[in-house]
Amino acid sequence: MKLINALDKAAGTVSHWLNWIAGAGLLAMLGLFVADIIGIKLLKHPVPGAIEFVGFLGVVVIAFALANTEVRHGNIQVDFFVEHMPPRLRAISTALVSLLSAVLFAILAWQSFLFGRTLQTTNEVSMTQNIPFYPFVYGIAFCSLPICLVLLVKFLKAVMKAAGK
Repeated sequence: MKLINALDKAAGTVSHWLNWIAGAGLLAMLGLFVADIIGIKLLKHPVPGAIEFVGFLGVVVIAFALANTEVRHGNIQVDFFVEHMPPRLRAISTALVSLLSAVLFAILAWQSFLFGRTLQTTNEVSMTQNIPFYPFVYGIAFCSLPICLVLLVKFLKAVMKAAGK
């Protein structure tokens, strides 16, 4: 149980810091929107590459906020059937869904890393500002790992609950 608590604390800490990065990305998006609107309306000159920057910042906001969202149970769940199950069956269901989700995010991390490496070796860049794509894909791969940890902890807690411990 100490290991589960330590993993839970580590997952919470990492997801909290990643969420701060997501928040900074969101503030940067807001600042870019305001600067672009002021540039268009007052100066008759938009911020060059604003659409590309907003797209890349959107990746940062979403990827870096996912783990914290899972820690806070902020994802959408359909509990209609699950809430009518007995507690032990509910714990087994939670364990199964958590394990499958962790596997899904592990595959996402692995494939994102491979895709990022391909983008890096082929030197893929955005069309107007020549911003490389690979750091953002590596970011998705990196951010998938804490989600795996959060889901692994959720799985272990559900297994313990199903076992009656």
